[in-house]
Amino acid sequence: MDILNALVAFLNFVFIPGLAYGAQLALGALGVTLIYGILRFSNFAHGDTMAFGTMVTILLTWAFQSAGIGLGPLPTALLALPFGIAATAAFVLATDRMVYRFYRRQKATPTLVVIVSLGVMFVMNGIVRLIIGVEDQNFADGARFLINPQEFKAATGLAEPLAIKTTQAVTVVAAVVVVALLFWFLQKTRTGKSMRAFSDNEDLALLSGINPDRVVAVTWIIAAGIATIAGVLYGLDKTFKPFTYFQLLLPIFAAAIVGGLGSPLGAIAGGFVIAFSEVMLTNAWKKIVTYLVPESMAPDGLVQLLSTDYKFAVSFTILIIVLLFMPTGLFKGKSL
Repeated sequence: MDILNALVAFLNFVFIPGLAYGAQLALGALGVTLIYGILRFSNFAHGDTMAFGTMVTILLTWAFQSAGIGLGPLPTALLALPFGIAATAAFVLATDRMVYRFYRRQKATPTLVVIVSLGVMFVMNGIVRLIIGVEDQNFADGARFLINPQEFKAATGLAEPLAIKTTQAVTVVAAVVVVALLFWFLQKTRTGKSMRAFSDNEDLALLSGINPDRVVAVTWIIAAGIATIAGVLYGLDKTFKPFTYFQLLLPIFAAAIVGGLGSPLGAIAGGFVIAFSEVMLTNAWKKIVTYLVPESMAPDGLVQLLSTDYKFAVSFTILIIVLLFMPTGLFKGKSL
């Protein structure tokens, strides 16, 4: 029985949170790797693109809630999400037209464009803070748990209740759907094939009659959509705070680089590697260990390798190790 309690505690505090967080990082890293693979620069404004899309979705969610519109047990934010994606896509397309297109036509070096993206990042961050403020915003509604913990305890007789939040389930399902649609689009549609050809060899793609402006526009729209979805899922699972999305830039880039920058499969794998590394190293294992050892050997402390304050240090350390020993990542992306 204690082994089952330990298993449920592991699911509650390590596996399920790691799975949801990994899905969020994987989606964020997919956006980064698309921009890098097709537009050939590291977009440092990606975290704040997530924040912008989430902000629009939150504002519309509040409007729907005020009007009494909802989805029952599911978060109302899912209704507002398409509008958030549309607004974010329009914003990044306008940004590309006003900022990035000039440097693209000037054949600016990737380093210069990265610096430009830093400027865009600060502008977007300022806009989000100005509109929605700097405080935490909790916008999740609907049913809190997919499985009622008390009913689980009553049905199983275990001391540890299984607690799967609805937002965690929505995150994993949405991530699977988004990834499947993205791979179908890139592999099966004419536009997706054009994007892949443009990524592999820009000059040859242009000679083949591929419209570069169309490829760039579609890339920004897809990246904006994925960023908004990732940001909303993260905000539903935790809370929304603009500065948090700036901090997420480190684990997102770490995920993209660990998997192989420019490789969509690598972005997904890297997201889960980073997520589970952070969760396992910062989790307090006391409850799980207590179930597994005799009472006389039960630990007094938290049995925690690192404080949660250092979770971003985990992704930073993994990032440095990969850059030193495997710069193309697990799936052999573009070398940095």
